[in-house]
Amino acid sequence: MPSSASREPHAHRSFLSDFILGSQDGLVNILGIILGVSAATDNLKLLLVATLAALAAESISMGAVGYTSTRARRKLYLSEERREIEEMRTMPEMEREEVRQIFREWNYQGPELEEMVNRICANPQAMLELMMAFELHMSPVYANEPRNSGLLVGLATIVGSLIPLLPFLLVPVNFLGDVLASVVLSAVTLFFIGAYEARTTRGSLLQSGLQMLVIGMTAGFAGFLIGHFLGAAPL
Repeated sequence: MPSSASREPHAHRSFLSDFILGSQDGLVNILGIILGVSAATDNLKLLLVATLAALAAESISMGAVGYTSTRARRKLYLSEERREIEEMRTMPEMEREEVRQIFREWNYQGPELEEMVNRICANPQAMLELMMAFELHMSPVYANEPRNSGLLVGLATIVGSLIPLLPFLLVPVNFLGDVLASVVLSAVTLFFIGAYEARTTRGSLLQSGLQMLVIGMTAGFAGFLIGHFLGAAPL
């Protein structure tokens, strides 16, 4: 069983991925609905009913997606792990050569190469983890990850969905003013989500923030166009 220290980087990457998936999806979805509805009507009650209904459905749906997709990755990992164990048992020389090839790619040669191969092959657990990571390029998915992923994605979707709604719920001014405030608040939040991702992955804060901003605003603008043309079209 991997230690908690060895699991920490993988867990952090999973947290970041799930957080961005849920929060971005929720924010962009609700912003698109706000812009679409506001382009067709100025009925605040209709806007709130539409967005809150979408928030409930989207958070449950995204939580389910987070759970099922992570569970599928775990099942695939366990299946490949069982296959690798069987190959280590029935085809030890072939597996040993695959280990040797991995170390060759790391520039081990001669006696040093054979020493490394012997050490790894003498430890079945180390050999298995090496093959899973560097032959199959798969990361372990632990038993509690599907549940954690589903909860995190669902909660992040709720948080992201509420951000465009805050001007309507907390400090309502007038309908158009609240829509503009929603767009500005969403744009700032999208930028900071992208910047947080870049800070965690050691990327460019500005580039990642702007990329997230453009993606979100493009999706929101699509909602506005649909609402505008459908609202203007005769029924």
